[in-house]
Amino acid sequence: MANNKSRWRELVCACIVGFAFAANYTNHAPMVGVLSAEFHFNLALAGLLTTGIFVTHAAMQVPGGHLADRLGARRVVLAGLAVVAAGNLGMAGAGAYWHLLAWKIVTGVGTGVSIVAGARYITEVYAGERAHVAQGFYGGSILLGSGFVILVVPRVLLAVGWRGSFLATTGLAVAAWLIWLAAAPGHEKAEGHTAVKLRELALDRRLWLLGVAQMSSFGLQIVVGTWVTLYLKREVGLGAAQAGLVGSSVLLLGMVLRPLGGALVRLTGARRLLVGSLLASSAGCYMLARQGGSAGWAAAAILLVGIGCGLPYAAIFTGAAMLHPSRAGAAMGLVNMIGIVMILVAPPAIGYLVDWSGSFHSSFLTLGSFALVAAAMSLRVEQR
Repeated sequence: MANNKSRWRELVCACIVGFAFAANYTNHAPMVGVLSAEFHFNLALAGLLTTGIFVTHAAMQVPGGHLADRLGARRVVLAGLAVVAAGNLGMAGAGAYWHLLAWKIVTGVGTGVSIVAGARYITEVYAGERAHVAQGFYGGSILLGSGFVILVVPRVLLAVGWRGSFLATTGLAVAAWLIWLAAAPGHEKAEGHTAVKLRELALDRRLWLLGVAQMSSFGLQIVVGTWVTLYLKREVGLGAAQAGLVGSSVLLLGMVLRPLGGALVRLTGARRLLVGSLLASSAGCYMLARQGGSAGWAAAAILLVGIGCGLPYAAIFTGAAMLHPSRAGAAMGLVNMIGIVMILVAPPAIGYLVDWSGSFHSSFLTLGSFALVAAAMSLRVEQR
Protein backbone atom coordinates (compact mmCIF):
# COMPACT_ATOMS: atom_id res chain seq x y z
CA MET A 1 0.00 0.00 0.00
CA ALA A 2 2.78 2.42 0.86
CA ASN A 3 4.40 1.67 -2.47
CA ASN A 4 1.16 2.47 -4.30
CA LYS A 5 0.83 5.74 -2.39
CA SER A 6 4.40 6.64 -3.29
CA ARG A 7 3.72 5.95 -6.94
CA TRP A 8 0.67 8.19 -6.92
CA ARG A 9 2.69 10.94 -5.27
CA GLU A 10 5.38 10.60 -7.92
CA LEU A 11 2.81 10.76 -10.71
CA VAL A 12 1.17 13.85 -9.21
CA CYS A 13 4.55 15.55 -8.86
CA ALA A 14 5.39 14.74 -12.48
CA CYS A 15 2.05 16.13 -13.64
CA ILE A 16 2.59 19.36 -11.69
CA VAL A 17 5.93 19.80 -13.43
CA GLY A 18 4.38 19.05 -16.82
CA PHE A 19 1.69 21.67 -16.25
CA ALA A 20 4.16 24.31 -15.09
CA PHE A 21 6.75 24.14 -17.85
CA ALA A 22 4.13 23.67 -20.60
CA ALA A 23 2.42 26.90 -19.57
CA ASN A 24 5.47 28.55 -21.13
CA TYR A 25 5.06 27.02 -24.60
CA THR A 26 2.17 29.26 -25.59
CA ASN A 27 1.92 31.89 -22.85
CA HIS A 28 2.87 34.60 -25.35
CA ALA A 29 0.21 33.61 -27.92
CA PRO A 30 -2.79 35.37 -26.27
CA MET A 31 -0.62 38.49 -25.87
CA VAL A 32 0.49 38.76 -29.51
CA GLY A 33 -1.79 41.71 -30.23
CA VAL A 34 -0.62 43.70 -27.21
CA LEU A 35 3.05 42.79 -27.65
CA SER A 36 3.06 43.60 -31.38
CA ALA A 37 1.54 47.02 -30.64
CA GLU A 38 4.07 47.62 -27.86
CA PHE A 39 7.17 46.55 -29.83
CA HIS A 40 5.95 47.05 -33.44
CA PHE A 41 6.41 43.62 -35.02
CA ASN A 42 4.36 41.66 -37.57
CA LEU A 43 2.78 38.20 -37.44
CA ALA A 44 5.81 36.49 -38.96
CA LEU A 45 7.97 37.80 -36.10
CA ALA A 46 5.22 36.80 -33.65
CA GLY A 47 5.48 33.24 -34.99
CA LEU A 48 9.23 33.42 -34.51
CA LEU A 49 8.67 33.69 -30.73
CA THR A 50 7.22 30.17 -30.82
CA THR A 51 10.06 29.03 -33.05
CA GLY A 52 12.57 30.60 -30.65
CA ILE A 53 11.49 28.61 -27.62
CA PHE A 54 11.27 25.38 -29.58
CA VAL A 55 14.72 25.71 -31.18
CA THR A 56 16.41 25.26 -27.82
CA HIS A 57 13.59 23.01 -26.59
CA ALA A 58 14.37 20.67 -29.48
CA ALA A 59 18.13 20.96 -29.08
CA MET A 60 17.91 19.85 -25.42
CA GLN A 61 15.82 16.71 -26.02
CA VAL A 62 18.58 14.15 -26.49
CA PRO A 63 21.10 15.85 -24.13
CA GLY A 64 18.37 16.23 -21.50
CA GLY A 65 17.32 12.61 -21.87
CA HIS A 66 20.95 11.49 -21.71
CA LEU A 67 21.47 13.44 -18.48
CA ALA A 68 18.27 11.99 -17.00
CA ASP A 69 19.47 8.48 -17.90
CA ARG A 70 22.81 9.11 -16.21
CA LEU A 71 21.97 11.33 -13.23
CA GLY A 72 18.36 10.49 -12.50
CA ALA A 73 15.35 12.50 -13.63
CA ARG A 74 14.73 14.39 -10.37
CA ARG A 75 17.93 16.43 -10.52
CA VAL A 76 17.44 17.28 -14.18
CA VAL A 77 13.83 18.40 -13.65
CA LEU A 78 14.88 20.77 -10.86
CA ALA A 79 17.52 22.35 -13.08
CA GLY A 80 15.08 22.68 -15.99
CA LEU A 81 12.38 24.39 -13.93
CA ALA A 82 14.90 26.91 -12.59
CA VAL A 83 15.79 27.92 -16.16
CA VAL A 84 12.08 28.20 -17.09
CA ALA A 85 11.46 30.57 -14.17
CA ALA A 86 14.49 32.70 -15.09
CA GLY A 87 13.38 32.96 -18.72
CA ASN A 88 9.89 34.14 -17.80
CA LEU A 89 11.26 36.67 -15.37
CA GLY A 90 13.44 38.04 -18.18
CA MET A 91 10.45 38.35 -20.52
CA ALA A 92 8.53 40.28 -17.89
CA GLY A 93 11.29 42.89 -17.96
CA ALA A 94 11.73 42.99 -21.77
CA GLY A 95 12.26 46.38 -23.38
CA ALA A 96 12.22 45.33 -27.06
CA TYR A 97 11.05 42.51 -29.33
CA TRP A 98 14.53 41.02 -29.42
CA HIS A 99 14.57 40.80 -25.62
CA LEU A 100 11.39 38.74 -25.80
CA LEU A 101 12.89 36.46 -28.42
CA ALA A 102 16.16 36.01 -26.51
CA TRP A 103 14.38 35.10 -23.29
CA LYS A 104 12.07 32.73 -25.15
CA ILE A 105 15.18 30.97 -26.44
CA VAL A 106 16.53 30.70 -22.87
CA THR A 107 13.19 29.38 -21.63
CA GLY A 108 13.32 26.65 -24.27
CA VAL A 109 16.44 25.21 -22.63
CA GLY A 110 14.44 24.72 -19.44
CA THR A 111 11.30 23.32 -21.06
CA GLY A 112 13.35 20.97 -23.26
CA VAL A 113 15.18 19.48 -20.30
CA SER A 114 12.03 19.33 -18.17
CA ILE A 115 9.77 17.46 -20.57
CA VAL A 116 12.14 14.60 -21.33
CA ALA A 117 13.31 14.31 -17.71
CA GLY A 118 9.68 14.19 -16.57
CA ALA A 119 8.92 11.42 -19.09
CA ARG A 120 12.04 9.56 -17.91
CA TYR A 121 10.87 9.92 -14.31
CA ILE A 122 7.65 8.09 -15.24
CA THR A 123 9.65 5.19 -16.69
CA GLU A 124 11.68 5.00 -13.47
CA VAL A 125 8.49 4.53 -11.45
CA TYR A 126 6.14 2.54 -13.70
CA ALA A 127 6.68 -0.55 -15.83
CA GLY A 128 4.59 -2.70 -18.13
CA GLU A 129 1.00 -1.76 -18.92
CA ARG A 130 0.85 0.84 -16.15
CA ALA A 131 3.51 2.86 -17.96
CA HIS A 132 1.11 3.61 -20.84
CA VAL A 133 -1.54 5.17 -18.62
CA ALA A 134 0.94 6.95 -16.33
CA GLN A 135 2.73 8.43 -19.35
CA GLY A 136 -0.67 9.47 -20.67
CA PHE A 137 -1.48 11.34 -17.47
CA TYR A 138 1.88 13.09 -17.60
CA GLY A 139 1.28 14.02 -21.22
CA GLY A 140 -2.19 15.25 -20.34
CA SER A 141 -0.75 17.61 -17.75
CA ILE A 142 1.51 19.11 -20.44
CA LEU A 143 -1.43 19.93 -22.69
CA LEU A 144 -3.42 21.17 -19.72
CA GLY A 145 -0.67 23.69 -19.00
CA SER A 146 -0.45 24.74 -22.65
CA GLY A 147 -4.21 25.15 -23.00
CA PHE A 148 -4.62 26.74 -19.58
CA VAL A 149 -2.62 29.81 -20.55
CA ILE A 150 -4.58 30.28 -23.79
CA LEU A 151 -7.75 30.31 -21.71
CA VAL A 152 -6.56 32.29 -18.69
CA VAL A 153 -3.86 34.69 -19.94
CA PRO A 154 -6.34 36.92 -21.85
CA ARG A 155 -8.09 37.56 -18.55
CA VAL A 156 -4.83 38.04 -16.63
CA LEU A 157 -3.68 40.39 -19.40
CA LEU A 158 -6.73 42.61 -18.89
CA ALA A 159 -6.11 42.71 -15.15
CA VAL A 160 -2.34 43.18 -14.82
CA GLY A 161 -0.95 43.77 -18.31
CA TRP A 162 1.57 41.75 -20.28
CA ARG A 163 4.42 42.11 -17.79
CA GLY A 164 2.20 40.86 -14.99
CA SER A 165 1.11 37.94 -17.16
CA PHE A 166 4.71 36.81 -17.63
CA LEU A 167 5.27 37.17 -13.87
CA ALA A 168 2.26 34.93 -13.28
CA THR A 169 3.75 32.12 -15.40
CA THR A 170 7.06 32.66 -13.59
CA GLY A 171 5.17 31.96 -10.37
CA LEU A 172 3.87 28.66 -11.77
CA ALA A 173 7.42 27.46 -12.48
CA VAL A 174 8.65 28.52 -9.03
CA ALA A 175 5.73 26.79 -7.30
CA ALA A 176 6.36 23.56 -9.23
CA TRP A 177 10.07 23.71 -8.35
CA LEU A 178 9.27 24.01 -4.64
CA ILE A 179 6.74 21.16 -4.75
CA TRP A 180 9.17 18.93 -6.64
CA LEU A 181 11.98 19.72 -4.21
CA ALA A 182 9.81 18.96 -1.18
CA ALA A 183 7.64 16.06 -2.34
CA ALA A 184 9.10 14.16 -5.30
CA PRO A 185 10.95 10.98 -4.26
CA GLY A 186 14.32 10.59 -5.92
CA HIS A 187 15.45 7.87 -8.30
CA GLU A 188 18.90 9.24 -8.58
CA LYS A 189 20.44 7.10 -11.30
CA ALA A 190 19.03 4.86 -13.99
CA GLU A 191 20.65 1.47 -14.44
CA GLY A 192 22.45 0.37 -17.58
CA HIS A 193 22.59 3.75 -19.27
CA THR A 194 25.66 2.86 -21.35
CA ALA A 195 24.17 -0.29 -22.92
CA VAL A 196 23.17 1.40 -26.19
CA LYS A 197 25.34 3.91 -28.01
CA LEU A 198 23.72 7.20 -28.90
CA ARG A 199 24.78 6.82 -32.52
CA GLU A 200 22.95 3.50 -32.80
CA LEU A 201 19.89 5.03 -31.20
CA ALA A 202 19.92 8.00 -33.58
CA LEU A 203 19.94 5.67 -36.62
CA ASP A 204 17.02 3.52 -35.44
CA ARG A 205 14.33 3.72 -38.16
CA ARG A 206 11.63 2.72 -35.65
CA LEU A 207 12.31 5.83 -33.57
CA TRP A 208 12.13 8.04 -36.65
CA LEU A 209 8.69 6.66 -37.55
CA LEU A 210 7.51 7.50 -34.05
CA GLY A 211 9.09 10.94 -34.45
CA VAL A 212 7.03 11.67 -37.57
CA ALA A 213 3.90 10.66 -35.66
CA GLN A 214 4.94 13.00 -32.86
CA MET A 215 5.44 15.78 -35.41
CA SER A 216 1.85 15.38 -36.57
CA SER A 217 0.38 15.06 -33.10
CA PHE A 218 2.15 17.18 -30.49
CA GLY A 219 3.80 19.40 -33.13
CA LEU A 220 0.53 19.99 -34.95
CA GLN A 221 -1.24 20.62 -31.67
CA ILE A 222 1.15 23.41 -30.66
CA VAL A 223 1.04 24.98 -34.12
CA VAL A 224 -2.76 25.03 -34.20
CA GLY A 225 -2.88 26.21 -30.57
CA THR A 226 -0.55 29.11 -31.38
CA TRP A 227 -2.76 30.51 -34.15
CA VAL A 228 -6.25 29.24 -33.42
CA THR A 229 -7.29 32.21 -31.25
CA LEU A 230 -6.41 34.67 -34.02
CA TYR A 231 -8.05 32.37 -36.60
CA LEU A 232 -11.33 32.34 -34.66
CA LYS A 233 -11.29 36.12 -34.31
CA ARG A 234 -10.49 36.81 -37.99
CA GLU A 235 -12.24 34.00 -39.83
CA VAL A 236 -15.21 33.29 -37.58
CA GLY A 237 -15.69 36.67 -35.91
CA LEU A 238 -15.54 35.57 -32.28
CA GLY A 239 -14.56 37.96 -29.52
CA ALA A 240 -11.25 37.56 -27.73
CA ALA A 241 -12.71 35.76 -24.70
CA GLN A 242 -14.85 33.41 -26.83
CA ALA A 243 -11.95 32.67 -29.17
CA GLY A 244 -9.71 31.85 -26.21
CA LEU A 245 -12.35 29.53 -24.75
CA VAL A 246 -12.92 27.61 -28.00
CA GLY A 247 -9.28 27.67 -29.08
CA SER A 248 -7.98 26.36 -25.79
CA SER A 249 -9.89 23.13 -26.34
CA VAL A 250 -7.24 22.07 -28.89
CA LEU A 251 -4.88 21.64 -25.96
CA LEU A 252 -7.22 21.15 -23.01
CA LEU A 253 -8.77 18.05 -24.61
CA GLY A 254 -5.42 16.37 -24.14
CA MET A 255 -5.95 16.36 -20.38
CA VAL A 256 -8.44 13.52 -20.97
CA LEU A 257 -7.33 12.15 -24.32
CA ARG A 258 -3.68 11.43 -23.53
CA PRO A 259 -4.51 9.17 -20.56
CA LEU A 260 -7.32 7.65 -22.65
CA GLY A 261 -4.83 6.97 -25.41
CA GLY A 262 -2.60 5.24 -22.87
CA ALA A 263 -5.47 2.90 -22.02
CA LEU A 264 -6.51 2.37 -25.65
CA VAL A 265 -3.05 1.43 -26.90
CA ARG A 266 -3.23 -1.77 -24.89
CA LEU A 267 -6.44 -2.69 -26.75
CA THR A 268 -5.73 -1.47 -30.28
CA GLY A 269 -1.96 -1.59 -30.54
CA ALA A 270 0.21 1.38 -31.43
CA ARG A 271 -0.18 1.21 -35.20
CA ARG A 272 -3.98 1.32 -35.32
CA LEU A 273 -4.13 4.07 -32.71
CA LEU A 274 -1.60 6.24 -34.54
CA VAL A 275 -3.17 5.86 -38.00
CA GLY A 276 -6.71 6.54 -36.80
CA SER A 277 -5.64 9.54 -34.74
CA LEU A 278 -3.64 11.19 -37.50
CA LEU A 279 -6.52 10.74 -39.97
CA ALA A 280 -8.75 12.60 -37.50
CA SER A 281 -6.22 15.43 -37.26
CA SER A 282 -6.02 15.67 -41.03
CA ALA A 283 -9.80 15.88 -41.36
CA GLY A 284 -9.95 18.60 -38.71
CA CYS A 285 -7.32 20.71 -40.48
CA TYR A 286 -9.13 20.38 -43.81
CA MET A 287 -12.33 21.56 -42.11
CA LEU A 288 -10.52 24.60 -40.68
CA ALA A 289 -9.29 25.40 -44.18
CA ARG A 290 -12.87 25.98 -45.32
CA GLN A 291 -13.47 29.69 -45.75
CA GLY A 292 -16.55 31.27 -44.24
CA GLY A 293 -17.19 28.48 -41.75
CA SER A 294 -19.46 28.96 -38.75
CA ALA A 295 -18.48 28.83 -35.09
CA GLY A 296 -20.05 25.36 -34.85
CA TRP A 297 -18.07 24.12 -37.85
CA ALA A 298 -14.85 25.51 -36.37
CA ALA A 299 -15.58 23.92 -32.99
CA ALA A 300 -16.16 20.52 -34.62
CA ALA A 301 -12.91 20.84 -36.56
CA ILE A 302 -11.00 21.81 -33.42
CA LEU A 303 -12.51 18.81 -31.63
CA LEU A 304 -11.21 16.48 -34.35
CA VAL A 305 -7.74 18.03 -34.19
CA GLY A 306 -7.74 17.75 -30.41
CA ILE A 307 -8.75 14.08 -30.54
CA GLY A 308 -6.27 13.23 -33.27
CA CYS A 309 -3.37 14.98 -31.55
CA GLY A 310 -4.16 13.86 -28.02
CA LEU A 311 -4.54 10.09 -28.30
CA PRO A 312 -1.09 9.12 -29.70
CA TYR A 313 1.13 10.57 -26.94
CA ALA A 314 1.48 7.53 -24.66
CA ALA A 315 1.89 5.11 -27.56
CA ILE A 316 4.73 7.22 -28.96
CA PHE A 317 6.64 7.79 -25.73
CA THR A 318 6.22 4.38 -24.15
CA GLY A 319 6.98 2.87 -27.55
CA ALA A 320 10.30 4.72 -27.68
CA ALA A 321 11.16 3.74 -24.09
CA MET A 322 10.35 0.08 -24.73
CA LEU A 323 12.58 0.02 -27.81
CA HIS A 324 15.59 1.13 -25.74
CA PRO A 325 14.88 0.60 -22.00
CA SER A 326 18.43 1.42 -20.92
CA ARG A 327 18.36 4.65 -22.92
CA ALA A 328 14.71 5.53 -22.39
CA GLY A 329 15.38 9.22 -21.76
CA ALA A 330 17.53 9.67 -24.86
CA ALA A 331 15.13 7.58 -27.01
CA MET A 332 12.12 9.64 -25.96
CA GLY A 333 14.16 12.80 -26.41
CA LEU A 334 15.04 11.85 -29.99
CA VAL A 335 11.41 11.14 -30.87
CA ASN A 336 10.27 14.41 -29.35
CA MET A 337 13.08 16.33 -31.08
CA ILE A 338 11.89 15.03 -34.46
CA GLY A 339 8.35 16.02 -33.56
CA ILE A 340 9.39 19.56 -32.74
CA VAL A 341 10.55 20.20 -36.32
CA MET A 342 6.91 21.04 -37.13
CA ILE A 343 6.90 23.68 -34.41
CA LEU A 344 10.16 25.21 -35.58
CA VAL A 345 9.00 25.65 -39.17
CA ALA A 346 5.24 26.10 -39.18
CA PRO A 347 4.41 29.07 -36.88
CA PRO A 348 6.44 31.74 -38.73
CA ALA A 349 5.46 30.19 -42.08
CA ILE A 350 1.79 30.42 -41.16
CA GLY A 351 2.27 34.01 -39.99
CA TYR A 352 3.88 34.86 -43.33
CA LEU A 353 1.12 33.16 -45.34
CA VAL A 354 -1.60 34.94 -43.39
CA ASP A 355 0.15 38.31 -43.82
CA TRP A 356 0.50 37.58 -47.56
CA SER A 357 -2.88 35.99 -48.35
CA GLY A 358 -5.11 37.55 -45.72
CA SER A 359 -6.54 34.17 -44.59
CA PHE A 360 -5.65 30.84 -42.99
CA HIS A 361 -6.97 28.74 -45.90
CA SER A 362 -3.67 27.61 -47.45
CA SER A 363 -2.05 27.09 -44.04
CA PHE A 364 -4.61 24.59 -42.81
CA LEU A 365 -4.68 22.80 -46.18
CA THR A 366 -0.93 22.24 -45.82
CA LEU A 367 -1.21 21.04 -42.22
CA GLY A 368 -4.00 18.61 -43.13
CA SER A 369 -1.98 17.16 -46.00
CA PHE A 370 1.04 16.66 -43.78
CA ALA A 371 -1.02 14.79 -41.19
CA LEU A 372 -2.39 12.57 -43.96
CA VAL A 373 1.14 11.65 -45.09
CA ALA A 374 2.13 10.93 -41.47
CA ALA A 375 -0.87 8.60 -41.11
CA ALA A 376 0.31 6.64 -44.15
CA MET A 377 3.86 6.41 -42.72
CA SER A 378 2.47 5.14 -39.40
CA LEU A 379 1.26 2.01 -41.17
CA ARG A 380 4.89 0.88 -40.87
CA VAL A 381 5.03 1.31 -37.08
CA GLU A 382 5.46 -2.00 -35.25
CA GLN A 383 2.14 -3.28 -33.87
CA ARG A 384 2.59 -3.62 -30.12
